[in-house]
Amino acid sequence: MAKMWAGRTDGSTNKQADDFNSSISFDKRMYKEDITGSIAHAAMLGKQGIITPAEAEEIIGGLGGILDDLDSGALEFNMEAEDVHMFVEEVLTERLGDVGKKLHTARSRNDQVALDFRMHLRGEIDAISELLRSLIAAVVDKAEEYKASIMPGYTHLQRAQPITLGHHLMAYAMMLTRDLGRLSDCRARMNYSPIGCCALAGTTYDTDRYFEASELGFDGICQNSLDGVSDRDFALELLSSISVAMMHLSRFSEEIILWSSWEFKFIELSDDFTTGSSIMPQKKNPDMAELVRGKCGRVYGDMMALFTTLKALPLAYNKDMQEDKESVFDAIDTLKSCLEIYVGMISSMKANEANMLAAARGGFINATDLADYLVKRGLPFRSAYKISGGIVADCIRSGYALDDYPLSKYKEFSELIEEDVYGEISLETCVNKRISEGGTSVASVEKQIKLVRNQLNCK
Repeated sequence: MAKMWAGRTDGSTNKQADDFNSSISFDKRMYKEDITGSIAHAAMLGKQGIITPAEAEEIIGGLGGILDDLDSGALEFNMEAEDVHMFVEEVLTERLGDVGKKLHTARSRNDQVALDFRMHLRGEIDAISELLRSLIAAVVDKAEEYKASIMPGYTHLQRAQPITLGHHLMAYAMMLTRDLGRLSDCRARMNYSPIGCCALAGTTYDTDRYFEASELGFDGICQNSLDGVSDRDFALELLSSISVAMMHLSRFSEEIILWSSWEFKFIELSDDFTTGSSIMPQKKNPDMAELVRGKCGRVYGDMMALFTTLKALPLAYNKDMQEDKESVFDAIDTLKSCLEIYVGMISSMKANEANMLAAARGGFINATDLADYLVKRGLPFRSAYKISGGIVADCIRSGYALDDYPLSKYKEFSELIEEDVYGEISLETCVNKRISEGGTSVASVEKQIKLVRNQLNCK
């Protein structure tokens, strides 16, 4: 196939070199953005008198026809084309003749691909954000359902203090809400148009870059032509944001895997989101959560691949930058599939409240509240801490829990302890007296739920 760039060379390359150089297998997913960008470019050329208004209209009509035919399947991609940009231009020229050849005036593939990439990622951010909103809503609904369900909270994977499942779930809602914010910030920095930067130095034509940027929904233009074609910060920032979101899902998955084990049995996952064993009939494996946890490493690899590709590239465009898309597309597709799975998995998840409560009653997780009880009666906290620790040690030796430790034995450690201690260290009291902002009390969890729903514009 003759190359559009033939001239300095004869335009012929080795077949293996063609295949190695080609990117249409993965950049064809940007065809809508490529055609939309070209329509805006043709409109600008016509407005500025660089081509005639009639030529601009003919080109715009031809591009619209190509878009319709690709959408309907009437036109198929030529996989021998070098990339999606050359494919569209070749088809346009076949259909319109010499008029089609005028489209590429005052631009280069360097600024064209940078434009398409920003536009495509902008749309993907919007799609990811909607999935995140759906997951946050599912998590918040589940948190409301279990806002008073007591479970042990952990540090170092050791039982620490009583909390509610609702409180624990809202921690993930907060993480996912920050993910939304990161994506929004990334989108804002991404939303500047590189078209018109051309190969690297701009153009001698009297173009209107602001018009083209406005037509395509950008907030402004890249102010330096070298930077406009060589910048991929926006892709790195998106990969970083996706990696953080995947890390949050991976942490969530780890807890879901633990909680659904027989050792914990805090939750039951729907059969729709688990698998069985080929040999052990009793198994119900949390494979979806495990896959999400595993795919986190894949996304980290995507991020590091692009960081490594860009780390020593001189300005402006280099062919190495063709390696940007596959990593970013893979990370996007991976996160979207994980979010889609998670919405259903969380929505259908059921908690075993009896098992959570039984676990919370073991492990002396109300020991801090016993120390606080003594502090309220005048002891310094460190003294109260030592007394509480001694009581716990004696409970372990004698087989008691703090809830049923005899008052007479309590008094051996401190005469300040009275009958009311049992009410003060009950798990329900321990949870609901934690009234500080962001705490685990039911009232606090309700406040967190309202806050996140307001941020999502949910009722």
